[in-house]
Amino acid sequence: MDRTVRTGRHLGVDVGGTKVAFRVESEGEDPYEVSFPWNERHSATADLAQLADAVGGLRARMGGGTGTGAGTGGGFRAVGVAMPATVDPAGRVLAWPSRPEWTGLDLAAALRVLFPEAAVGWADDGDLGALAEAEAAGCDRLLYLGVGTGVGGGFVADGAICPGTARGSFEIGHVVVERDGAPCVCGRRGCVQAVASGPATLRRASRLRGTEVTFEALRTGVVQGAPWALAALDEAGAALAAAVVGVHELLHPRLTLIGGGFAEGMPGFVDRVAREVSRLARDGGPGSPVRPAVLGGLSSLRGACALARSL
Repeated sequence: MDRTVRTGRHLGVDVGGTKVAFRVESEGEDPYEVSFPWNERHSATADLAQLADAVGGLRARMGGGTGTGAGTGGGFRAVGVAMPATVDPAGRVLAWPSRPEWTGLDLAAALRVLFPEAAVGWADDGDLGALAEAEAAGCDRLLYLGVGTGVGGGFVADGAICPGTARGSFEIGHVVVERDGAPCVCGRRGCVQAVASGPATLRRASRLRGTEVTFEALRTGVVQGAPWALAALDEAGAALAAAVVGVHELLHPRLTLIGGGFAEGMPGFVDRVAREVSRLARDGGPGSPVRPAVLGGLSSLRGACALARSL
């Protein structure tokens, strides 16, 4: 038996539009987490080189130098990757609006080069976030939305991702909620992501205030009750609520959780969505409690680890 199997380390990788996070889990050891921000956008080749450097550093931290073989102490038994891109069943990136340079990349081949010693799997980051949240909440029928650089999400039915990775991801961020709304990176107008993502909300706040608004400035404005800040956040909450109510009508989740870095860091944001969901609910119609995600901004990363453990 090689050393990788003896150590039994599982690696979760959450590939985001602005950063990449790692989580290493191993029996008898405390989990280890680390992240790095992407460099300026140039090419998928440059991104993969940066990712390879980070993986080498992680292997060294795990005690086996920077080599990639199974004989290194930093080797991994299995690796799960959470991806925000659309990836076909063969492992090729079809679209990633946040980093279009990756379009056409053979992700499966790139991951084999990075982790030749390990079983490797990948899935949509929203789907994996839902899987981790359902496990943490003890709920077998759950709707999850992650609000950050984009808006992702997933639906878990009977403890499994729905509709299943072989049939595509649960793209709630690209449900159209405003027919003549803001343009979305996907090419349509009025998608949830175009209205309710962190960047979309900051752009709206900047227009309302008449000057550029950062995340911290918006957060401060919300805490202080500034009208421009509350109005910017209310519109984002209304868009998310419209999507949630639509899913409730079709799939009847028992619980709805909202997470992601933007949602977690913005005071009262989830409460705003919950109030709007209650307002939109029809008499006698389906519904479920709307609450903050159990894992906060770590849902997709934990889901990537869950995927690794399942391989």
